[in-house]
Formats: sequence, C-alpha cells, structure tokens
Amino acid sequence: MILDFLLPYLREVHTAYQAYVATTSTPVLILTAIGGLIFTALLWAQIEQRLLKDPHAPPVVPYLFPFFGSMITFGMDPLAFFRNNQARYGDCYTFLVFGRRMTACLGPEGNNFFFNAKLAHVSAEEAYKHLTVPVFGKGVVYDVDNSILMEQKRFMKNSLSNDNLRAYVPMIVDETETYIQRWAEKSGSVDVVQSVAELVTLTASRTLFGEEIRSQLDEKIADLYHDLDNGFTPLNFLFENLPLESYRKRDAAHIALKSIYLDILKNRSESSTPSQGVDIINHLMTCTYKNGQVLSHYEIASIMIALLMAGQHTSSATTAWALLYMAEQPELIDQLREEQIQVLGSLDAPLTFDAIKQMPVLDNLVTEVLRLRPPIIEIIRKVVKPVEFPGSGYVIPVGDFIMASPAITQTDPKIYRDPLRFNPARWFEDAKKESAASIGTEADDVDYGFGVLRTTSARSPYLPFGAGRHRCIGEPFAYLQVKTILATLVRHFDFKLTAKGMPAADYTKMFILPQTPAMIEYIKRQ
Repeated sequence: MILDFLLPYLREVHTAYQAYVATTSTPVLILTAIGGLIFTALLWAQIEQRLLKDPHAPPVVPYLFPFFGSMITFGMDPLAFFRNNQARYGDCYTFLVFGRRMTACLGPEGNNFFFNAKLAHVSAEEAYKHLTVPVFGKGVVYDVDNSILMEQKRFMKNSLSNDNLRAYVPMIVDETETYIQRWAEKSGSVDVVQSVAELVTLTASRTLFGEEIRSQLDEKIADLYHDLDNGFTPLNFLFENLPLESYRKRDAAHIALKSIYLDILKNRSESSTPSQGVDIINHLMTCTYKNGQVLSHYEIASIMIALLMAGQHTSSATTAWALLYMAEQPELIDQLREEQIQVLGSLDAPLTFDAIKQMPVLDNLVTEVLRLRPPIIEIIRKVVKPVEFPGSGYVIPVGDFIMASPAITQTDPKIYRDPLRFNPARWFEDAKKESAASIGTEADDVDYGFGVLRTTSARSPYLPFGAGRHRCIGEPFAYLQVKTILATLVRHFDFKLTAKGMPAADYTKMFILPQTPAMIEYIKRQ
C-alpha cells in the first residue's frame, strides 16, 4: 500500500532528475555529487551522535564529519584538546579520530584506572602490535602474550644493574667529549634536536650494545636508524601498510639492522674467548624463560632494536628540552657547575655514578623537564571487554580505545603552582618530589613479572615513565644517560637561545620533540 502511494512521486522525482542531468554540464554535476556526499556525511554525523548515542557510554566530543571526527583539532595540539574537553566533560569522554573511538581517561583516577586495568579488559598488544612489529620484529614486546612480555622485561631490567650503570658513566662521558670536538669554534650554534639525537645514539650503542655496534655506527648505519625511525610515526599507527617509500625503507632497514645484530650474536656465541663487557647483549645471551626455553638470537636482535628505538627518543627529547631551558635560564648552568664543585671538589674530577646521585640540582632539572615536556603525551590500550570507568557509571564498549595522558596531571594547576612555568626549584620548595604525588592511601605491592611495583604509584600526577605492568624498565638508564650528558656539557660550554627564542613542541611525531631547527648558541669555556 505504501509503495503504491509513493510510486507516482518517485516517478516524478526520477523524471525531474533525468531532465536535470540532460540540461546540466558535467562540472556542475560533479560539484552537485560532491555537495550531496558532503551533505550526507554531515547528516550521518548528526544521526550517529544524536540518535545512535549509547546512554551508558562516556559523553562524545561533538564533530562535524564522520570518520575524521576530532582529528584536526586533536592533531594540532593534543594537550590543549585534552584540557579543553576535560573542563567541559570531566575526566572521561570519547572522541573520534580517523574512524577510531578514543576515550580519554584523565586525572589521577584516570591514570590509575588506565595503568592498572585488567588484561581481560584492555590490551596494549592489540593497540600497538601493528606499529611495533614492522620496526622491532616478531616474537617480542607487543607481538607476544603478556606473560612472555613480562619475562622479556625482567631480562632487560636485570641487565641494568647498579654495577652496570656505574660502568656506563665513563663511557657516556667519553662519547660526549669525543662528540663535542665537532664544535671546533670558540662559539657557534647547533640544532639541539639533531645533535642530541646523534649523541644519544652513540652513547646508548656504546653502553648497551658494546663496541661491535658502536664501531659500526658509520653513515650507513645512521641512515638505517633514520629509515627505521621514519616508520615509527602516527601515520604508521593509523595505517599498518601503505605503498609509500617510507614504509619500504622501514622494512629494508629492519632487515639490514637485524642482520648486523645477528652476525654479532653469532660471532660472540662462537668465540672461544667469552666477552667480558657489561653491555646488555652479554646478559641477554644467558637468559632463559621460565619454561626452560633459551632466549633466541632472533629475539635478542629484536629486543636490541626495540631498546634503541624507545630509549633513543625518550633520552633525546629530554636532553634537547633540558638544553633549551638551560639556554633560556643561564643561571641554571652556573648552579650545575657549582654543584659539581661541591660534590667532586673541582670540574676536573671524573664524573661517577655515585657522585651524580648526590646532585639534587641536576636531578631536579631533569625531573622538571620530564614534568613539563614528557616525551610521550598519550598512551593507548584497546578495549577487549566492556569496562566501567570508576565512579562514573560510564561503560566503555569493546573495540574502543582508552587513552591516558599523564602530561595533563603533570601540568594541572590544582596540583602544581604555576604549572606551565619551567621551574626546577619547585622540587626543592616541595621538599619531597612525592609530596605532589601523594594522592591515594592504599599500599598494595604487585609483581607483574619484572619487579615489585606499588599500585599507588599509578595515582601519582607525575608519571613520565608510566606505571603498572607496562612501566618503562629503562627509566634508571635514561636518567643516568641524560644527567651524564648534561653534566659533561656544562663543564665545557655556556649556552643561550638564539634570537628565535624557545621553539614550540612538534606534535606530528610519536615522541614530542622541539620543532626543528631548534637552535642554541654555545660558547666554549676557557
């Protein structure tokens, strides 16, 4: 009956459409079609937000176009996006980015919910596997069951003993002093992002991987690292494979680097004289899983790539920002030198592991850099079972992603005074760094398989290295590497910003570095 009623009208519409097509030029028809698609997209966006809304799900940030959602505003400045919508919707809300529904989990309770979420509810492996496997390789990190990942983290954590860290300090000093010989003039300018990236790679290779790797860090190896790095971007997170040159170079670089590492492992295992080095390779070659399976050379090579990629970005970003802030506030450089004289007696005395631990000015400088400029500003998990955000009544559905941003709590004015100002002295003023992080009174100790952690740590507003089972196990080395490089540089140079001033943050990368070129001027000390 309804069809019989509508049929005459449909015929009239069809006739009118045919007449329009017959009398309209092709360009106009194309523009009409495009306009129709845009109208349909706008209409559908409103339908799915207003009529298909789940009453039990978190509030959704409004968007104009389906699929793209908040991609542009989020991509331009993620931290501003988080803060603005936190003020409007609270600590838990959902936004659409390139077809993915992301639920922000902010504030101390959001951090605790995110980092201590059960494996049955959320998965880091499902969130990151497509990004990490082409770069790191199969069988490690997010390409294995979480229990295996915890064992691999235990292997790596155990290799970073205090004895090994103590031995790394003179190596880092030596690499730094050798590198700065390139700055031959009495004064000049350098791009801290480029220079620090090179220096961090050299020091990490020398300490963690040994002389074989360090000796091969020529231009060819540097190019391989660069190609691999270009395959670890937000684009690669969104699209696992694309017919682009950067993807091809990423895959070729992985194969080439893996071959270099495997050759070194083969030579060491076949050598009649075991290596006595303190690098991580020696330790990994002795590691065995709980089931008795020996860690294979292929797994070790993949772990080495993962360590270098993750550690290089974290330390590079922190060191680059530290140098920029030191150049902006030159009095910090004087304080760092004076501290070394107080601890060591003079600036000519060798830097040591134990001496660096007695330098609170240096420690507070790095702590403040990591508070204000953490290398990673968003961390993601995929929801594999509906999970409720505590105290809200919101249920986050399967297939959505949850996203934490400790950078938000680290710059929260309710927790830190004048939070967007770089002020290392705030840590002296607070007497104890933990004083700003004492939210929550529970005291549960948990061992995820790589060491005991306190669950209360996930409620801390200061989490530059994460918390819970996925906490970064390279934290002690990163702190030591950054501090040793900075302590060495201030012995040789004064720094100041160029006329361009402090560069803004570059949010187009997975790790947040200064926009390049990030130039500072150096003046050699007599």
